[in-house]
Amino acid sequence: MTGLPLTRLVRVELRKMFDTRSGFWLLTGIGVLAVVATVAAILFAPEESVTYATFTAAIGLPMSVILPVIAILAVTSEWSQRSGLTTFTLVPHRGRVIGAKALATLVVGAGSTLIALAVGAVGNLAGSALAGVDLVWDVSLRDAPQLMLGNLMGMAIGFTLGVVLRSSAAALVGYFVVSFVLSGVFELLALVQESFRDAQPWLDWNTAQIALFDGATTTAEAWARFASTTGLWIVLPLLAGLLTLRRAEVK
Repeated sequence: MTGLPLTRLVRVELRKMFDTRSGFWLLTGIGVLAVVATVAAILFAPEESVTYATFTAAIGLPMSVILPVIAILAVTSEWSQRSGLTTFTLVPHRGRVIGAKALATLVVGAGSTLIALAVGAVGNLAGSALAGVDLVWDVSLRDAPQLMLGNLMGMAIGFTLGVVLRSSAAALVGYFVVSFVLSGVFELLALVQESFRDAQPWLDWNTAQIALFDGATTTAEAWARFASTTGLWIVLPLLAGLLTLRRAEVK
């Protein structure tokens, strides 16, 4: 069984994301919220705001919260639901299993982003027609990779917390602390400490993610900030988590 190809492991992990009740409803929730956000934008957005960017932002907001949760559960389910006893018996090399989970997570994140862009395009066509305004396509193909990278960065944070903590409850709390509490603390420090203001973009991953969603990561310095926050909040903790996960007991 150790010779299972990686593609088969990825397919198994994708199926496991859909098979559980939590995973199924989270993925279903993305589709439902995308439709709800599109309808809400059509009904309530002012005529001058009926643009492609408005629809993609309305759809992307709930998606940016749900996708990291899916990434967390993809890892922690092996421990919280005790399925790891079976998984790591069939595939003893834990690194291959975690790698397959990471690739499956990337597939879900990329696919969800493409769906959001497609639904946003339909919403923009419908909204412009109903409002009687000209179509405005203010999200270009050049912006799409940054939007996708922003979603994948959020999922990577969730995945990292899942690997490090290996507990659904702890990882979920950790995600909301990192995303909202620490981000607020960084904002406050930037306001009261002028010396910290320049350091904030290099330390706060949420600032880097927002820059990706806004299409503001276009300069070498902006990409350097992105690399800094990615290394600080994703790469280093993930490496540490992988080292401990290899010997972590599954009960």
